[in-house]
Amino acid sequence: MTFEDIVVTVDAGVATIAINRPENANKLRFVTARELFDAFRMVRETPSIDVAVLTGAGDKFFCIGGEHEELASLDYSSVMPVIDLYEFIDTMPKPVIAAVNGYAVGGGNVLQVVCDLTVAAPHAIFRQVGPMVGSFDAGYGTWYLEETIGRRRAKEMWYLNRKYTAEQALAMGLVNDIADDPVAHAHEIAQTLRQRGPFALSALKTAFSGRHTGVAGQARIAHDLLLTAYRSTQEADEMSQSFEQRREPDRARFHR
Repeated sequence: MTFEDIVVTVDAGVATIAINRPENANKLRFVTARELFDAFRMVRETPSIDVAVLTGAGDKFFCIGGEHEELASLDYSSVMPVIDLYEFIDTMPKPVIAAVNGYAVGGGNVLQVVCDLTVAAPHAIFRQVGPMVGSFDAGYGTWYLEETIGRRRAKEMWYLNRKYTAEQALAMGLVNDIADDPVAHAHEIAQTLRQRGPFALSALKTAFSGRHTGVAGQARIAHDLLLTAYRSTQEADEMSQSFEQRREPDRARFHR
């Protein structure tokens, strides 16, 4: 796949997806959001890739939010598909690790929050700025942030718009680790995850995300996990065969 705003590399079962707009502080625009969505979809659909690492190009910015263009209309074509991106990262069955190499501000902080784990560089800065720049995130950026760091801290981040260092972020549970080279450390974690059962990890991730995704979360548990496993059982095999052969199912094959 060829991209304009991101760089994707794959090595040892891990895909590294880097927002490649350092001259624009790795801000998201329409092209960026669409390409990130396509890259994560590629990760989900590629059996040889087990984990994704999300980072930003350079050593100053992870991502500081989005470039909001003037709305010409209220139809979907005028809305940056960033919620689609958040949702996909949150619900895809493979782990996503954020390697925060600098400023994670606004939508950039939300982006790392919806990932499964986060590694921060020592100089990383975390911040929400919505109310002071004419913006807000009343969805993933509030609910998931509250679950991550607690209600009071989440309101503090959104209302007061303070900057938080990597050490402060670690202390409040906003990140998991601090490393001089967050991408390299994220890859170490990814290799640890690759030693775990992928079906078990997907089940856990689905359970975590299912709390907020309603029927979609239930459907992922029922279809992506339970049905996938059920199709390999003797019961499913016998029921399918008996239907095709127009006979009564032999319950002795599966009923004990």
